[in-house]
Amino acid sequence: MTEPDLAAAVRALMPRARQELAELVAFPSIADPELGLEAECRAAAEWVADALRAEGLTNVRLLDTPDGTASVYGELLASPGAPTVLLYSHYDVQPELDAAGWASPPFELTERDGRWYGRGAADCKGNILMHLTAIRALRQTGGSLPVNLKVIVEGSEEQGTGGMEEYALAHPELLTADAIIIGDVGNFAAGQPTATASLRGVCDVTVEVRALAGNLHSGQFGGAAPDPLAALVRMLDSLYDEHGGTAIKGLPCDQTWSGVSYPEDRFRADANVLDGVELIGTGEIGDRLWARPAVTVLGIDVPPVVGSTSSVQAGVRAKISLRVPPGMDVKAAQDALIAHLESAAPWQVQLTVTAGSIGSAFSARTSGPAYEALKGAARESYGTELALAGMGGSIPLCSTLADLYPDAEIVLIGVEEPTTQIHALNESLDPAELEQMTLVEALFLRDYPKVWGK
Repeated sequence: MTEPDLAAAVRALMPRARQELAELVAFPSIADPELGLEAECRAAAEWVADALRAEGLTNVRLLDTPDGTASVYGELLASPGAPTVLLYSHYDVQPELDAAGWASPPFELTERDGRWYGRGAADCKGNILMHLTAIRALRQTGGSLPVNLKVIVEGSEEQGTGGMEEYALAHPELLTADAIIIGDVGNFAAGQPTATASLRGVCDVTVEVRALAGNLHSGQFGGAAPDPLAALVRMLDSLYDEHGGTAIKGLPCDQTWSGVSYPEDRFRADANVLDGVELIGTGEIGDRLWARPAVTVLGIDVPPVVGSTSSVQAGVRAKISLRVPPGMDVKAAQDALIAHLESAAPWQVQLTVTAGSIGSAFSARTSGPAYEALKGAARESYGTELALAGMGGSIPLCSTLADLYPDAEIVLIGVEEPTTQIHALNESLDPAELEQMTLVEALFLRDYPKVWGK
């Protein structure tokens, strides 16, 4: 088997990949129980299970995880003496947000200007197709896989409810592997093969401010009645310094990033920052995104502008997220955020701060045989060297797997380059990235046994 054979096989499979991605995107598999989409999520899980069976995987089944969702598991353990590789992805997606803001229906894969648009097209159903297509290409060119294979496709990663983490902890033998490929990230830039070597952890809190038994007429009582919304604004403002950087008491915010550099002009373009608007924080972009904590106000419960009345509000709420870099304890960071909010509350307002979910940061070991094989695969597919980058997002399962299997190498790759706009309106996938990253994964699976154990 030669590399051109494998590349040609991947290329020939791309029309099928597009058709199947369209089928998978059509499921609005949002794992929020308040949305009542459990049947859609289950249907997406069954689709993945059927696809794995069609590729010859055995013991394919749906795992009912403790958070009430289903993960899909399958295996192909037919290569005695070969290493075992676990492929991970997730089929649940973020809500579509404002459907009117999409240029095409969010759950209908639509091709436009050479890209494929749809919720989950990149995050993370495109990565599921990367796994499936890599397996198909290898089977078509070689007949059998040179590795033992396990596949796990989670059903609640976007909700952060920890179902798969809890299941893995209760069944530690299930996901044992020599190398674990986490298909839930992407390249630093389109055309630049990248392994994500660092993930920030995440925690959140909900803060409620109350000062009055009920709303009051702002003309009759405003100016003396304590305003909970104004109190909340002051509290939220205190979380940032004069440059917009995170400024939570007790949390160091001066760490630096030593990996790949992220030019400011590229970041501005990737983030679609409006002309003339300044970036927040100080230091290099990599420092701010990958090495330091970052606080974000996710939402505020207050009356909307349309339909608002001339009232001092009785109470308001906000949800706040904190991203935490590797080396920082996420629970201690959450405690520091709570303590900061409590100390920043003015006028003795009544305050309730509720701790939400947490997920630990992750830092990969990048010097083993899996990374050696990955570097070679990236070089063959893209004709350039593999870059190592951080990611400001969080995948809590990575830390769980690292703790359960300390000898396993964990590799994070995928199709989600910056212009995919994951979690946002008009999410899309570059089919060229899907093709090349599929080839990277197929080459890795082909070549990893050659360097494993050396």
